[in-house]
Amino acid sequence: MRFVTMFVGLWLAGAVWAEPSLWRDEWSETDFERTTVENWAEIISGGPPRDGIPALSDPQFIEVPAESRIAPGEPVIAVEIAGQRPRAYPIRYLIWHEIVNDQIGPIPVAVTFCPLCNSALTFDRRVGGRVLSFGVSGKLRNSDMIMYDRETQSWWQQAVGTGIVGQMTGEGLELLPSWMESWEAFAARHPQGLVMAEPPWNRPYGRNPYAGYDSSKRPFLYSGEMPPNGVPPLVRVVRVGDRAWPMTRLAKAGVLREAGLALSWVPGQASALDAGTIAAGRDVGSVRVRDGKGRDVPHDVLFAFAFHAFWPDGTWMLGE
Repeated sequence: MRFVTMFVGLWLAGAVWAEPSLWRDEWSETDFERTTVENWAEIISGGPPRDGIPALSDPQFIEVPAESRIAPGEPVIAVEIAGQRPRAYPIRYLIWHEIVNDQIGPIPVAVTFCPLCNSALTFDRRVGGRVLSFGVSGKLRNSDMIMYDRETQSWWQQAVGTGIVGQMTGEGLELLPSWMESWEAFAARHPQGLVMAEPPWNRPYGRNPYAGYDSSKRPFLYSGEMPPNGVPPLVRVVRVGDRAWPMTRLAKAGVLREAGLALSWVPGQASALDAGTIAAGRDVGSVRVRDGKGRDVPHDVLFAFAFHAFWPDGTWMLGE
């Protein structure tokens, strides 16, 4: 692995095994008696404290034609909600902030990206009629970000969208359709769309602090079981529910029609986790998942090890 920035170096230096008794001072309002976590050793500190990776709220947007910083192949998370102008959330910002709390028309959303799992998910922030605001806890489980909500201080597993510690234990966030694609593809499809403006933080936006990560042999800060069937741990897979299609298979086919879904792959999106500059990342392509009526289906494109960690009994769609 070529983790050369001080940011990631701090993650390595600060990673320690922990248990609730060590966290109570920092998380005095969190109810650790309510949890689905059976083995606390699965949760480690990634280095930064709570909010050491600052989530964003009230993001600003600019018109697509006004954007000049983002290279054509750079990845963005596209969110399209009926009746609202489509929005693009650039990974060049999310790789440093991981969560954006936003409001799109009537829907409060959390747009999230976990670099260590490559998991990019968009959630409805309403739970039982209550609107939550999310931050980055600084904790990891199976190398996946643990989010927390500021209203109850409960912990949430990003890859699953479920409360795992505190008052919100067992609650689930509604997953909204969104997908990662190149900035060029989004801008061509939505010339009247909006793109999140550069946040007012001192960060080297456009740089990748995880250079070389997605070509590594092993995941970072992960000690769990590796995927079955000879699937490399850092191969991207397309997850829909508890099924996973290896990206290598989908890219070869271009289109797969299985399990009542149509999965498509097109080239043109740079990996955010390859080169030191995101724009220079190798082409990993973009995925879209639709149902039999052509409607977008919520899905994720994450690394194989993360799918196996959170869906150990999941189905691997390997074809023949």
